[in-house]
Amino acid sequence: MGITNLFRDLPESVPEELFQTLIESGSVRIERIVSEGHASPPGFWYDQSMDEFVVLLQGSAVLQIEGEDQPQVLQPGDFVNLPAHRKHRVESTDPHGKTVWLAIHYPS
Repeated sequence: MGITNLFRDLPESVPEELFQTLIESGSVRIERIVSEGHASPPGFWYDQSMDEFVVLLQGSAVLQIEGEDQPQVLQPGDFVNLPAHRKHRVESTDPHGKTVWLAIHYPS
C-alpha cells in the first residue's frame, strides 16, 4: 500500500456522517469519520463494545460523555480515549465545513 492522506478524497457533500474503515487487523479497527453539521439523534448514545481512541483532525465538535456535567468542545488536535461501554454522543459538528476524525477501536 502506498502513501495516502486522511484529507484526500473528502466528499463534496456529506448528507450522512461517513465512516470509512482504513485498516482492520485482528481486533483493531482504524476509521476515518467525516461529519458536516451532524449530531447524534435525540436520545441516542453510542455504547460500543471496544475501547475507542478518537482524535479530531479538522473542524470542530461537541461531545457529551455520560456522567460528565458539561459537554466537551473539541478542536483540531484534541483527543479522547473512551473505555468500552462509556456512553457518549455527538452534540454537534461544524456546520460550515467538514469535521474529520480518526478513530481507533481496540480491545480492553
